[in-house]
Amino acid sequence: MQNRRARLGRSYNRFWLLAAGMFFSGLAVADSSVTPPVNAAAAAINPGDNAWLLASAALVLMMTAPGLILFYGGLVRSKNVLGTMMHSLILMALMSLIWMVYGYSVAFGEGNAFFGNPLQYFMLNHVGGAPNPDYAPTVPQQSFMLFQMMFAIITPALISGAIAERMKFKAYVLFVVLWTTVVYLPLCHMVWGKGGLFNWAAGGKVPVLDFAGGTVVHISSGVSALVCALVLGKRLGYPHEPMPPHNVVLSLIGTGLLWVGWFGFNAGSALNAGALATSAFAATHFSAAAAALSWAGMEWLLKGRPSVLGAASGMVAGLATITPASGFVTVPAAFMIGLAAGGVCYLAVTKLKAAWNYDDSLDVFGVHGVGSITGMLLLGFLANPAVNPAIADTFEADGRAVSLAGGVHQFLNQLAGVAFTIALSAAATFVLLRVVRGATGSLRVAEEEESLGLDLTQHGEKAYND
Repeated sequence: MQNRRARLGRSYNRFWLLAAGMFFSGLAVADSSVTPPVNAAAAAINPGDNAWLLASAALVLMMTAPGLILFYGGLVRSKNVLGTMMHSLILMALMSLIWMVYGYSVAFGEGNAFFGNPLQYFMLNHVGGAPNPDYAPTVPQQSFMLFQMMFAIITPALISGAIAERMKFKAYVLFVVLWTTVVYLPLCHMVWGKGGLFNWAAGGKVPVLDFAGGTVVHISSGVSALVCALVLGKRLGYPHEPMPPHNVVLSLIGTGLLWVGWFGFNAGSALNAGALATSAFAATHFSAAAAALSWAGMEWLLKGRPSVLGAASGMVAGLATITPASGFVTVPAAFMIGLAAGGVCYLAVTKLKAAWNYDDSLDVFGVHGVGSITGMLLLGFLANPAVNPAIADTFEADGRAVSLAGGVHQFLNQLAGVAFTIALSAAATFVLLRVVRGATGSLRVAEEEESLGLDLTQHGEKAYND
């Protein structure tokens, strides 16, 4: 016993020595960097833009906690509420670590068409108070980094809704680390990074419009969620046993927080406090409103009465669907996209899910995946240069400016981006799940543990104590 404790103690010390070495080496690299003169950096910064971006970063973080935590937590059974909330909560810490060490560099460093140099901004080297003109020329690069980090936190958290109530926590942690590295960071670079394959504004070859994360966030997580649900299999008793949400009130509070936070998600993606941010803000709101009406109307028509949870689901569907289009379409177009979102996502959750016979616990694919696919494709016809003049003449092909306004040509570009994202997300997720299963022994908890609930078996706690 003493030898075992001694070995554990030595392993523990080596871990912290390694962690300390990485930390201080990062500090040393950062200290050796060349920092632009303070006055020059300050002159380029617009305080209003910086204030809006920092506020938007906080709003996006709020979408994860408490927004998504409450939304997902209320939808599961009481024996799994803490385990479900932990899936999102832990990512606020874990994704921040990855983002600091190499994530930001892979996503936004200079590299090739698929990923950036992981060493360029290693440990956030050279990421300070000076703006990066390639991305956000009127705010400190550190502000841009923080804003983008919040997207990296919430994206894998969305996937957790599909595997709720049955996946081992250690398997989940390993999976999201690998998934973020292999799927999210490259997609982020391809769509938003300098020289990325789909970055229409900064050297990309295929001009795919995605203002705030239709491909990067929602389609990638939605498709991956579907693969996870298929590989994991159904929950014990599904669909024969009733599994109602244990607290719809929590989910409704989460829905409201998500709607408010989404203004930072979409309008913040303008990266300044100008007219484009206002337009994206308006498009976001009216799409969510339209989708809530559409989903509730579908329920009313087909089931005889609208449900409260249905209206809330419609709101989230409208928000996910408008995300890629929010900075490119007018308010009437956004409202039309929202109406389509409510109807299409309702059918995906009620009809497609039953036809394909899968158990996506909290309907991540039906709402986020199907919703953003719809939004991306409708954007191909509705993109309007009057809303975002940059799409009129920024992209060049063969030395001449090409308009990305709505039409068949841009629809095909959008379709290419959607198809690539689906293929990458599905294939990578399937492979990564096999890797995780080999490393952890199994993806699922044992049947007895599932029956007892993940709160007790994975975390040794109960949400509600008598």
